[in-house]
Amino acid sequence: MKKDTRWIGFGRTDVGRVRQSNQDVFAAINSCHFWIIADGMGGHPGGEVAAHLAVDTATQRVKELALTPKQYPGLLPHEIMECLVAANHAIHDRVKEEPALKGMGTTAVAMTITPMPSPVAHIAHLGDSRAYRFHDGILTQLTRDHTLVNLLLTRGLIDEAAAKSYPDKHVLAKGLGMGRETVPELTSIPIHDRDLMVLCSDGLTKMLADDAIQAILSRDNGNPHRACHDLVEAALREGGEDNVTVIVCGFTTPTKSRSLAIDKTLPAM
Repeated sequence: MKKDTRWIGFGRTDVGRVRQSNQDVFAAINSCHFWIIADGMGGHPGGEVAAHLAVDTATQRVKELALTPKQYPGLLPHEIMECLVAANHAIHDRVKEEPALKGMGTTAVAMTITPMPSPVAHIAHLGDSRAYRFHDGILTQLTRDHTLVNLLLTRGLIDEAAAKSYPDKHVLAKGLGMGRETVPELTSIPIHDRDLMVLCSDGLTKMLADDAIQAILSRDNGNPHRACHDLVEAALREGGEDNVTVIVCGFTTPTKSRSLAIDKTLPAM
């Protein structure tokens, strides 16, 4: 596999201003073009354990797949799905070993970019951690939240106005640990070298509306490192009511890639 990494992701997590512990975990495996965020389910036993297990299992599988000869870094669409399926199985296996952890689970949003012949982002997700694309000054949400309220909205059982005030609007309908045969949702989209790709836990989107996120990305002028920092800081200024985690990926030149392509896994704090 070529080592010349061009798409680089920068990540940051923060416990926020209210929570006592951080159940968010992320990994940026730039050498494999793989990025992932997991947000342990609040109020469930072992949310932090589930998030760690999901990220550790997925990244281990990515590193195993990286040993297979390829023309370029990045996973095939079925491979990124396989990583989250493996993570889901690992959570269920852990519960069998430790019944006290029954009910633990986590969201997950994972992304890979295949850079050739033209870049395509492949995103697998479960839950309400999101992926966005920032293109030509416009922010677009690429994932749909797997929440009960969004399910009711999609089925036409409630309208947009009711959805905004719906009680327990962040209750998940799907997530890792919620059914052994649960299948992630896959989204694939062509991207451009000037785009920024954003992954985040709901600690960002609870605090910042999409237009506020867009404004920060516009102000930071395509700099993924600065954008990641500024997004987390903005969420904290707005109250930081939940753990907040962000990864921002951008395209760099080969020279910059060699100096910046540092693989990083950040555990919950």
